[in-house]
Amino acid sequence: MVVRTSVWLVRHGQTQSNLEHRYQGRTDSPLTTYGQQQLAALAARLRPMPFTVALASPTLRTQQTAQAILAGRRGVTLQLDARWAEIDHGSWEGLTYQEVLERDPDSAHARWSDALHGRARGGESLAELHARVTEAWRALLQNHAGGRVLLVTHATPIQLLLCSCLGLEPVRHWNWRIDLGSLTCLDLYPSGVITRMVNEVPDLRISRDTA
Repeated sequence: MVVRTSVWLVRHGQTQSNLEHRYQGRTDSPLTTYGQQQLAALAARLRPMPFTVALASPTLRTQQTAQAILAGRRGVTLQLDARWAEIDHGSWEGLTYQEVLERDPDSAHARWSDALHGRARGGESLAELHARVTEAWRALLQNHAGGRVLLVTHATPIQLLLCSCLGLEPVRHWNWRIDLGSLTCLDLYPSGVITRMVNEVPDLRISRDTA
């Protein structure tokens, strides 16, 4: 019997920082009204899916997204895993790119001159994020083989995971567009990965039609 592990990757709904184009890694800001609508659409889209396990980054925005999807379900408890957190932007947290350039141009130059190892001042590099996402992915496959997994996380971890599964270098993560409130699904078999969907954004009308 062939064992398949299906992993449904969800990016959280829109926050105020997203709306204002501010760096948001470890810090949180409240979901916008539109972000709340995205949660409702995700919940409606995934309602038929019988998840066996649910994981999320420990940020408030990912927990709220996961809880909306899991509302009314029995037998699935949300597990938090910090390895699925977004990249830590250090001193850039809460700033726009223009504000970073005005306040700390040297840090910005150092960050973008080395895509893999550069970092915001006091923050995390892409290489470090890739290492912890790889560790988290191995743990997920080991602990939940054969399951249907809901994983609510952030754009960069999803992008890096897609790169790893499809043989791309981590610095190519920007090739994947991962929108707020989107779904990406990977089916894992012993022979390899099948990409079921990437960056599907549920129509907000779905939540209204099924209310």
